[in-house]
Amino acid sequence: MMWSALMWSSLWSFSAITTMGDAGMDGAAVPAQQQAVLPPVTVNARAIDASQISASEISAEQVARRGAHHPQELFTSVPGAWISRGSGQELLTAIRSPVLTGAGACGAFLVLEDQIPVRPAGFCNVNGLFELNLRQANGVQVLRGPGLASHGANALHGVIDVATPESRVNQAFIEGGSQNYRRLGLQLHAGDWQLAANHTKSDSFRADESFRHNFINVRQQMELGRFTITNTVSLADLDQQTAGFVFGEDAFRDEVLRRSNQNPEAFRDAYAIRAASHWRWQGSDGTAYRLTPFVRHSEMEFLQHFLPGQPLERNRQSSAGVQFSLTDPAWAPGLSLGADVDGFHGDLNQFQAEALTTGSAFLQATRPQGAHYDYRVNGLSTALWGRYLLQGDSGWQAEFGLRGEWLGYDYNNRLAAGNLRDDGTACGFGGCLYTRPDDRSDDFLTLAPSARFSLPLGSNARWEARYARAFRPPQATELYRLQSGQNVADIGSEVIDGWSLGIVGAQALGAEQSLRYELTGFYQLKRDVILRDAEGFNVSGGRTRHLGLEWALSADLSQQWQLNAAGTWANHEYAFTRTVARGEEIRSGATVDTAPKHIGSVELAWRPREALFVGVRGEYIGAYPLTAENDVDYGGHTLFHLEAQIPLTPSWRTVIRARNLFAKRYAERADFAFGNFRYFPGQGRSLFVELNWRERAN
Repeated sequence: MMWSALMWSSLWSFSAITTMGDAGMDGAAVPAQQQAVLPPVTVNARAIDASQISASEISAEQVARRGAHHPQELFTSVPGAWISRGSGQELLTAIRSPVLTGAGACGAFLVLEDQIPVRPAGFCNVNGLFELNLRQANGVQVLRGPGLASHGANALHGVIDVATPESRVNQAFIEGGSQNYRRLGLQLHAGDWQLAANHTKSDSFRADESFRHNFINVRQQMELGRFTITNTVSLADLDQQTAGFVFGEDAFRDEVLRRSNQNPEAFRDAYAIRAASHWRWQGSDGTAYRLTPFVRHSEMEFLQHFLPGQPLERNRQSSAGVQFSLTDPAWAPGLSLGADVDGFHGDLNQFQAEALTTGSAFLQATRPQGAHYDYRVNGLSTALWGRYLLQGDSGWQAEFGLRGEWLGYDYNNRLAAGNLRDDGTACGFGGCLYTRPDDRSDDFLTLAPSARFSLPLGSNARWEARYARAFRPPQATELYRLQSGQNVADIGSEVIDGWSLGIVGAQALGAEQSLRYELTGFYQLKRDVILRDAEGFNVSGGRTRHLGLEWALSADLSQQWQLNAAGTWANHEYAFTRTVARGEEIRSGATVDTAPKHIGSVELAWRPREALFVGVRGEYIGAYPLTAENDVDYGGHTLFHLEAQIPLTPSWRTVIRARNLFAKRYAERADFAFGNFRYFPGQGRSLFVELNWRERAN
């Protein structure tokens, strides 16, 4: 059956737990007596429940003050999370996980905008966060660990939900800083309409590395009878000159090597546009309804400078879908039901412009000049989900959820099938590396249960236990971008079962002192992990275990001083033994590569009066192995940063951001492959100054 025919015919978190003391638009601190109150648990049919354990929230005020130049800078205060910075705006994500690489790494985390997936389930982008306007976001929520029943495919290790810009404030800002960094932004509100836009252009401390990044968000909100309607359009555009790894043990410390770029020809161009219409209304019986149709389109072109022959990849996807949910019907209070439909068609082309003239005769013969892949995949996913909440008079809660999701692919190969050249002739040494399957259809059906139990512990603390199963269907690239003569990738969905147990609480310590805290332990078992084996085949069968302890606290030391800290100890290890690609030996019990055991952050903030703020922040990444054999590692690093917000007039303020205060030589990410140490070197000391104007709209 042609799925395309089906598609086209039919932390517990208080706002301050992981951040500095939350404040309103005017920057006024919330009194300690109010902050010490533990908020009640609430249930939202689709959003990440910020009151639940393992959920963290970064407020809009925090987002604006942090003014992140890269997503990595925004998520350092979230326990268990590490956004690893690559070249320019590139990144890899870790949430209760190692830093994951390869085709399926993006599918391990669900990235949402206003609760809608940024990409369709089978055509994800490992750099998905650079398609979101984080600088002007109206807050960010992070669910650590498997997603809720309402989240669906790819919510394997975590969920990130970014809220589109929303504010009653007109504002503009201009920022400049180290490495010729320039950023302009504007946010306007007029009647039912809001506009947010920003433009960034920056060079780099590395040779021939730069980027230009643009965002536009339009929002309209109106009342139509009993309906509340919010329409949004989001546009992102990135033009980047990319720098690759620097090579050699501790090359990130060498003044010459760390500034070098062995791939000045590398680039990445990406474009994305999304539109959605959020309809909310309440029935006569009190039932809350939500209906959200949406459309998306994205295109990306980049040079795979990290591969012999440096093939060029072009990919694009167009997709449309709808989400529907109802909550608290009169016939079943506490019940939430939903249905999701998402259809897409995507194209991928990989082309090597020049013949490979370096390396062995085998390498040259098996990576031919010309087209390697050229295919289209049409896909459709449908899902039904439900959650039911029980509440006792003593404050206990029990919630149960279940999601069933089906994903179907219809793959159309536009080149000769097999491991042949694009003209249909054979390569030497047994065939070309790149293999193209015949046209085919594949589908995957997965059920994911979940449960949560909550028990009050006094008036301002609560125990909570949670279990959830999440899944990641194979991405199109894992099924149809094959190598080494594999004609069919017989792989299934990755599945993770996660358990967590924790306590969260708040305590007033005096007239001006208060403390908020969270302590959570977790265990996760992931099975049917997709990997490339020693023959170069994409196969299922890997297993990993993830055991850890996360903590976060926010303490008001006085009316002016606040301390915020978060940390994680985690052990991410292989739970199987196998020889994989390039002869690497995976042993059960070994630590997964690029998986620090310790991650942490601490911040001391001083706010003597309204809108005046100074904060010093430290972040720590512990040592981690660079190979599955655990025979080489990176020693970790500690960095310190400064943020200061200084009011000039009631409408004008300046923000000073200094990063890496002590000019630490470090690696944003370390790796070891093909017999070489490889690093993305970190930037030295840098300074940025922003001038900001804001005024409440009429």
